[in-house]
Amino acid sequence: MPAPLNHVEVWTVRQDAPEVQARLDVYRSLLTGEEVQRARRFLRAEDEARFVIGRALARTMLSAFAPVPPRAWSFLIDDHGRPVLAALPEGAPDLRFNLTHTNGLIACVASIGREVGVDVENITRGLTHDVADRFFSPREVADLHALPTADQPLVFFDYWTLKESYIKARGLGLALPLGQFTFIRRPGCAPTIEFAPELHDDAASWQFAQFWPSRVHRMAVAVRRVGEDLPIAVTDVVPEVRE
Repeated sequence: MPAPLNHVEVWTVRQDAPEVQARLDVYRSLLTGEEVQRARRFLRAEDEARFVIGRALARTMLSAFAPVPPRAWSFLIDDHGRPVLAALPEGAPDLRFNLTHTNGLIACVASIGREVGVDVENITRGLTHDVADRFFSPREVADLHALPTADQPLVFFDYWTLKESYIKARGLGLALPLGQFTFIRRPGCAPTIEFAPELHDDAASWQFAQFWPSRVHRMAVAVRRVGEDLPIAVTDVVPEVRE
């Protein structure tokens, strides 16, 4: 598979797929000792499995785009809780990646030389009604409340995944005030972003896209533009470990 130089690649994994569950021990073998200990601290088996699959997904995906064995990728957790590369192995291009998970699905996005972020949410999970009022911009809240009641849950996840994908691509997490940037939804068009004056960023430098990787999962991808927009390819995979 060619490196994602002229496109952005997203791989998704269905956590409960039998083929994935059957490979858990193999995936666990890719983890560092510290990651194994971290995995064991999860109280629920499904949370431990999600962590193991996520790390295996990131390593096997990066190795698909570089002549590096999966075990050679070393991650660290940055100040905002995001797994990032500790260092680029010799021979690897300037790969950037971001990892996300929700109930039933794990996703990883990768590109070369462009900051990327991805968020996926299970739309069947319960919502706290004041989340939008607390975290969305006034324009987003007004748009949401103007919709028919039946349409509001899906649009909520549109906004939430977009906002999460942006802050993850920036690498700053919730240190970025969610109410100071606004997503604009237009039928038939890709989402765009606007910033409050106090949030210093260039709206024209961001590309966004949304997908339905399953009927109950909404996903958003953010890409920092370097020249023209890139195609975004989404592939459902069962990670394969090749040395």
